[in-house]
Amino acid sequence: MGVMSNITLYELPGCPYCAKVIDKLDELGLEYDSIEVPRAHGERTEVEEVSGQTGVPVIIDEEHDVHGMPESDDIVAFLEETYGA
Repeated sequence: MGVMSNITLYELPGCPYCAKVIDKLDELGLEYDSIEVPRAHGERTEVEEVSGQTGVPVIIDEEHDVHGMPESDDIVAFLEETYGA
């Protein structure tokens, strides 16, 4: 059985901001669950519920009380601070 990851990433394939966050997750060797959001913003109810907006990427990190952080720069900074060397 694999390790349950605490991090969930809402993303859209081909989104450069999502790629930036994924690169950082990979660089830090972090396990995460990926949830693909629909292309249409109007259908992104789940990501809107967790983050209050419909943009991606958004991450959830239960262990650190992050329940829907948007903005790739903020996410990368958070990951660096929390999991960086």
